Amino acid sequence: MALRASSKLLRHVLNKKLISSSHISARHYASAAEAAPKIPHSSKKGRLLTGATIGLVIAGGAYVSTLDEATFCGWLFSATKLVNPFFALLDPESAHRLAVSAAARGWVPREKRPDPSNIGLQVWGRNFSNPIGLAAGFDKNAEAVDGLLGLGFGFVEVGSVTPVPQEGNPKPRIFRLPREGAIINRCGFNSEGIVVVAKRLGAQHGKRKLDETSSRSSSSTDEVKHGGKAGPGILGVNLGKNKTSEDATADYVQGVHTLSQYADYLVINVSSPNTPGLRKLQGRKQLKDLVKKVQAARDEMQWGEEGPPPLLVKIAPDLSKEDLEDIAAVALALRLDGLIISNTTVSRPDPVSKNPVAKEEGGLSGKPLLNLSTNILKEMYILTRGKIPLIGCGGISSGEEAYQKIRAGATLVQLYTALAYEGPALIPQMKAELAECLERDGFKSVLEAVGADCR
Repeated sequence: MALRASSKLLRHVLNKKLISSSHISARHYASAAEAAPKIPHSSKKGRLLTGATIGLVIAGGAYVSTLDEATFCGWLFSATKLVNPFFALLDPESAHRLAVSAAARGWVPREKRPDPSNIGLQVWGRNFSNPIGLAAGFDKNAEAVDGLLGLGFGFVEVGSVTPVPQEGNPKPRIFRLPREGAIINRCGFNSEGIVVVAKRLGAQHGKRKLDETSSRSSSSTDEVKHGGKAGPGILGVNLGKNKTSEDATADYVQGVHTLSQYADYLVINVSSPNTPGLRKLQGRKQLKDLVKKVQAARDEMQWGEEGPPPLLVKIAPDLSKEDLEDIAAVALALRLDGLIISNTTVSRPDPVSKNPVAKEEGGLSGKPLLNLSTNILKEMYILTRGKIPLIGCGGISSGEEAYQKIRAGATLVQLYTALAYEGPALIPQMKAELAECLERDGFKSVLEAVGADCR
């Protein structure tokens, strides 16, 4: 259906172009014959280039209109490479705002092709079609969940969401380092608040239930496999605290009470470097008290057969060995469902340290974070003895690097900065590369490869 509609629209546009072009060409021919000697050589080249471009568009459109849906889908993802460079012309926050709006309106490709069978896995009793997710920070207010999951992510994490709306830190607060493939941000939990986010997720949840009912009534077999509460993918909700709040625990508990019914998993974010005092909650006693109270708040709610959503904690990469040991001990003692490793770093590893932008305050993400976050991931996998699912986050920009995280102990992985630089075409590319890595090394599934470098 999508293919036929797209082809019809494309043919309509091209026909209009051809008709209008023929009238314009007829008028232009008469005037051009009289004025031919006055036309500069450069203008002739420009017209030739324009004509060639139109010819390519027509030829490309004619070709695309004949493709099957899967091939057409691949063409759409590849076409985003032509659009993505224009985002670099905007300031980072405007580009980010535009990207979220585009995804919210469905102006992004939608993945129709099945994922390679060897990258599907089950975690927390939930089916992930692939282990590659979008990290929190991109869709802070749950505006574009459906569009983002439609890009082909195995899961999407929204937030961080604060109980009360807050503006975050003064602008500018996002800085690009394109040569290093990095970003520095000091957004400071800018959020529309849990009430707004709950309304959006509630509306989406209701639509998904309605779609499921329609799907069952129109088909005798349940062919559509929904991964989680958001539809074909898994939805995580990342919870934060307000900057001026004196009771961090109360903020996280409020987030659980309001948003957990819409989440496939919940995250306590205690590791952003842009909220004063937040990282102190990673201390052994503070973290233990916080997790116990949040777990109790979640468990006191009424849950159906699927039970309560798993609870994870997101930690920083700037932790000492003693800090990591304390966090691992708390995670094991309280049977935490998972850890996300890691958030952004306040350090400025080479080659970032040589960039003038490095002096900006905030958390660094992107390629320079890869080794630091992967080393912390590997150490935490060893400390928790592989008993707790870990999500590897930080610096991933290829399927090979995702595989590197998995071998270091990650069950799932997340990216953000690489998507900002490379656009939607990166996602199917990463999944294909990951499948090839697993096959190359003789692993039949992602779970077989988890922690392979720690054995």
